[in-house]
Amino acid sequence: MGPGAAITSTDTDTPPDGLPWIEDTGKVSPKDARALSKLFFDRLQVLEEGTPEHQYARNTLIEMNQSLVRYAARRFRNLGSGDMEDILQVGTIGLIKAIDRFDLSREVEFSSFAVPYIHGEIKRFFRDTTWAVHVPRRLQELRTELTRAQDELNDRLGRGPTVAELAGHLGLTEAEIIDGRVAANGYTAGSLDLQTDSGDDTPAAAGGRVFADTLGACDPAMELIEDFHALAPLLGQLDERDRGIVEMRFGREMTQSEIGAELGVSQMHVSRLLSRILTTLRTGMLAEE
Repeated sequence: MGPGAAITSTDTDTPPDGLPWIEDTGKVSPKDARALSKLFFDRLQVLEEGTPEHQYARNTLIEMNQSLVRYAARRFRNLGSGDMEDILQVGTIGLIKAIDRFDLSREVEFSSFAVPYIHGEIKRFFRDTTWAVHVPRRLQELRTELTRAQDELNDRLGRGPTVAELAGHLGLTEAEIIDGRVAANGYTAGSLDLQTDSGDDTPAAAGGRVFADTLGACDPAMELIEDFHALAPLLGQLDERDRGIVEMRFGREMTQSEIGAELGVSQMHVSRLLSRILTTLRTGMLAEE
């Protein structure tokens, strides 16, 4: 990419700390984005959180790596629900989380680090918005595998595959295939506007009872109980300093710079400590699922 294609380095446009000013991130190719991202991450680690310089570097990384979100979203375009614009927005949340947690010292490509975060956010979006009843994650993922396998075998055999053929294709038992098909019934549900079978033939539009009238309201806080229950013992396993850092960051909502000042360490060191702590907690949470 030539120096004037999407990046300018004139005195008036160059932002502080020597970072290039990118006029149109949409014109930055994925290859150039990889090289530029290393530069921006290198500077991001030493910029103070909350400053205009830090915000510029972080926002540019988000915009410059949107191609990773589009790439990851393609995997979900045939699932049959969810507007692609919503999927891209959710994927961007995963990208932002990856940017905030990435450390150049890992010596891995950012794309390899970010794509699992993006996939994870999109999968969570589908689990939270498209399943009508709670189904274990293993069976939710099996439904997706079954859908793909049925399409492949339909094309190959010219007919719908049997349970035995699906089992052989996926390397699973027939019982597992049956479990996956049963779980798929939880993907959709009947309308809450259906008339109740109460002997009252009055149409809903005229004041008749519908199924939604028979349901109680859900307390949104109940959804957090399972997560808190799993997180509590993991927090208890942290040492006193790590628990204090978590409390300052997420309980008292202190910035990394403020935490560093209280602990007598740099903001960059706090960032690394938080990354390690959150990785430990995340690994423990995933092991619980």
